[in-house]
Amino acid sequence: MPDATGVELLAAQLGEAALETVYFRDRATILIDPRSVRAVLDTLRGEGYAFLASVHGVDHHPQEPRLGVVYELLDMSRVDRITIKLRVPTDDPHVDSVTEQWPTANHQEREIYDMFGVVFRDHPDLRRILMPEDYEGHPQRRDFPVGGEPVIFTRDEADWLEARR
Repeated sequence: MPDATGVELLAAQLGEAALETVYFRDRATILIDPRSVRAVLDTLRGEGYAFLASVHGVDHHPQEPRLGVVYELLDMSRVDRITIKLRVPTDDPHVDSVTEQWPTANHQEREIYDMFGVVFRDHPDLRRILMPEDYEGHPQRRDFPVGGEPVIFTRDEADWLEARR
């Protein structure tokens, strides 16, 4: 596993794309410029981080840039993980899709789009994956209204009405 010095060297390879580097509890995290996500992930693949374990969204409300995308990469030969983070503002939540280089990102990017509203440019099929197509809003955003309609289970409705008599 690379130590803090190794992570700094890796960040140096990324150049201006690496905005901040954190090494905590034997885990490296690099905050990057969102415009360079494809180049950064390609560089890391060349360094052995060839497995994209997950892509997920984050809402940093009330901070701006508010919306985040987190990529977890794994180097299976060294059993080492690295986290790549980027942040985009709510008024321009666009990030390049990495689906072409990392096919496993396909459904994960769609989920982030659906739940947080981050738009992935050049995604082959960017549409809602969990919510109905006509649904308004993004349920995982921190300012999304909590509440809704009560769930009514009709399977046992007759038994329940009978018991109330």
